[in-house]
Amino acid sequence: MHTLAQLRAGQLSGITRLDLVCGLTEFPREIFDLADSLEVLNLSGNALRSLPDDLHRLTRLRVLFCSDNQFTELPACLGQCTALTMIGFKANAIEHVPAAALPPLLRWLILTDNRITDLPTELGERPHLQKLMLAGNRLQRLPESLSQCHRLELIRIAANQLSELPEWLLTLPSLTWLAYAGNPLETEADAAALEATTSIPWSELSLEQKLGEGASGVIHQALWEQTKQVAVKLYKGEMTSDGSPLHEMNACITAGIHPNLIRVEGRIVGHPQAQAGLVMQLIGPSYRNLASLPSLASCSRDIYADDTRFSAGVAMRIASGIASVAEHLHRQGITHGDLYGHNILWNEHGDCLLGDFGAASFHATSDSLESRALQRIEVRAFGILLGELLERIDSGLSAEQRVALEDLQQRCCQPDVLARPGFSEVVRELNGS
Repeated sequence: MHTLAQLRAGQLSGITRLDLVCGLTEFPREIFDLADSLEVLNLSGNALRSLPDDLHRLTRLRVLFCSDNQFTELPACLGQCTALTMIGFKANAIEHVPAAALPPLLRWLILTDNRITDLPTELGERPHLQKLMLAGNRLQRLPESLSQCHRLELIRIAANQLSELPEWLLTLPSLTWLAYAGNPLETEADAAALEATTSIPWSELSLEQKLGEGASGVIHQALWEQTKQVAVKLYKGEMTSDGSPLHEMNACITAGIHPNLIRVEGRIVGHPQAQAGLVMQLIGPSYRNLASLPSLASCSRDIYADDTRFSAGVAMRIASGIASVAEHLHRQGITHGDLYGHNILWNEHGDCLLGDFGAASFHATSDSLESRALQRIEVRAFGILLGELLERIDSGLSAEQRVALEDLQQRCCQPDVLARPGFSEVVRELNGS
């Protein structure tokens, strides 16, 4: 983190990224002194309401974060920033998104947790658009022009006021990760599954060390009834980029039992602050994340360590496990919405667990064109994962097996959504390989 004093003293000359969180109410003009080098500007967590009209003087600016400020409108000056590809204005009070605010090279737009009721038609005229994060707004429809965005891979529209998913959305050739929970259109969670979940009194739990924290909650190791080691996830109330944390909890419960899911032991009751939470199976230390989150540069693709390699047996065990659990979820009327390597835990034997249901959405379990399309959008996510595994197999795969798996991978990712195989077919082919 940098300081305003450093900026004003000229001590930041030549930097490519500037992070300023210091209660700003006005844009510091000294930032323009960094125009020759500045590529990433983070002004999140201040009290800004506007940006200067001449922001385009930052000719190298590619990424701008202005989340947690006081904007009521997406600044029109952004549209004149010719190098700008990523914009983040989460958790402001934005009601209006003018067409003029959309830069020509826009690739990644984050407007989560605002008050937006409508989006400009011109959003669909940004051919590089790849990630669109709109959860927690007041949208009743999406501009039909988005049907032209053939590179659009990730859409977050949870917790809006959408009464239907437009047909064109389900035919987008590159759409891979879709979250739409918490809209009027969504099928209700299985009430019977929620009711049947074991209730675990808070008084029976003793929290131990913190294991991790994400956007939706905090996970601790805990002792249940003084004898059983478990994991406890306490959910936050804030809107995340994926949607509502409480919806995530319902999806975890409704998902049921599968060897490649982290088992839910029960739902916490009687928390002193009435915080929602789950008691879950504690995962051993031999498990680790398959990949890391996408970077600003990779946008929608996970980052793998340079030395990540698998034997064919381990890679295929991971692929088969994830395809199997995805098939299981679809039968329960759930799409995961975030089927990525960074949400998969694995060990050296290829045992794997799919986690993080923050982007999960419910759909009808009956067969229809809509449910089929929703499921096959997720098949594309699996196809990308399968490709990432194939790239990293260092032994044990015959030329014939590789050809067959590459063919499966290509069919999972083909642009015609309904022509992709369903997960039942994917599982059969993987088990046959």
